[in-house]
Amino acid sequence: MRLQSLEIFTVAPPAPGWGGRYWIFTKLTTACGITGYGECYASTVGPKAMVAVIEDVFGRHMEGENPENIELMFRRAYSSGFTQRPDPTVIGAFSGLEMACWDILGKARNRPVWALLGGKMNARIRSYTYLYPEQGNESADFWINPDMAAQAAVHFVDQGFTAVKFDPAGPYTLRGGHHPAMSDITRSVAFCKAIREAVGDRADLLFGTHGQFTTSGAIRLGQALEPYSPLWYEEPIPPDNLLEFAEVAKHVRIPLATGERLTTKAEFGALLRMGGVKILQPALGRVGGIWEAKKIAAMAEVFNAEMAPHLYAGPVEWAANIHLAASIPNLLIAETIETGGAFHMALIKHSIIWENGYIIPPEAPGLGIEFDEDLARAHPYTGDRLHLEMQEAPCDYTNGNRFEGGAPSSP
Repeated sequence: MRLQSLEIFTVAPPAPGWGGRYWIFTKLTTACGITGYGECYASTVGPKAMVAVIEDVFGRHMEGENPENIELMFRRAYSSGFTQRPDPTVIGAFSGLEMACWDILGKARNRPVWALLGGKMNARIRSYTYLYPEQGNESADFWINPDMAAQAAVHFVDQGFTAVKFDPAGPYTLRGGHHPAMSDITRSVAFCKAIREAVGDRADLLFGTHGQFTTSGAIRLGQALEPYSPLWYEEPIPPDNLLEFAEVAKHVRIPLATGERLTTKAEFGALLRMGGVKILQPALGRVGGIWEAKKIAAMAEVFNAEMAPHLYAGPVEWAANIHLAASIPNLLIAETIETGGAFHMALIKHSIIWENGYIIPPEAPGLGIEFDEDLARAHPYTGDRLHLEMQEAPCDYTNGNRFEGGAPSSP
């Protein structure tokens, strides 16, 4: 087999747009006609520039290569331009292409990808979702209202979820870490209290932040949340200072989770060696792909740490997460968009099964999905914004903070 051609789909999910402003999918075809699909979760440059990066990575490091040679192609991309260090843009491009290679290999062998990764360790994969408003009742107030969040939590727990995530802690800005406003702490505590009272011990609470706090600010907020026993406190400080996670962990009795913005085993290895984080959340469309994530999971075993693959993207990354999750012994939980996401599921023709809080690993060859190219082409993204964007204005300590959760309102 030889990789022969590449096609890229930049898709804008329709409103409400859970999963980001757009998704970038890759389609690789071999000289013998086998196709595979992947997804890139990298948004450091605009979509047109990202497409150019993906094309360059494919043409420079992968075109004409045997798709079995994933390790070789990864080392080419990782070392490209005399870098040989984590690069979220280049490795993000490679990640989506690497997933497509695994899809090809599984189809060539008529086996699901999890079977090529050591077999099925987990017949069912525990899943969680963010708290989203009911379709048709989206409101900016939802993201700052603890009672509305509690109602949504009951809805999802009644569907079968045993964990729900929410992030009421205020703005994430390009300015780096800040101290939370007292009103942000008060609101965060109110969310935890209302949701815990609503669901009792039926579900874990996953407290999300997005790297917005200083070390001392993260400690202050985390200690306020301790009475509600969240399963995790997600990315409380910026991801560019891995050592400080250990400092937060010394003072907060909630497990720390992080990893959606990290790339390759180099960054995750450093995080594990520094201590403090025992729940890793790689985004497979950014971290280096399925094989790199499998290595990270193996490293995590040595540190008695667990894996919780991240998803705020489209359904092909979700499929890759599922195959990784099925194959590892130290799986904690995997993120989904609601019970799979309406547009997510439509794009893969409902080829993944979610039932009663769990994802069932596909048995079909490759990633086990049927990608709907016609639907993807019918929803092109034509703007120039980034998949997600950070707020430029600083934290408001006077008037309180209203922030936009869930999905961007502007195209």
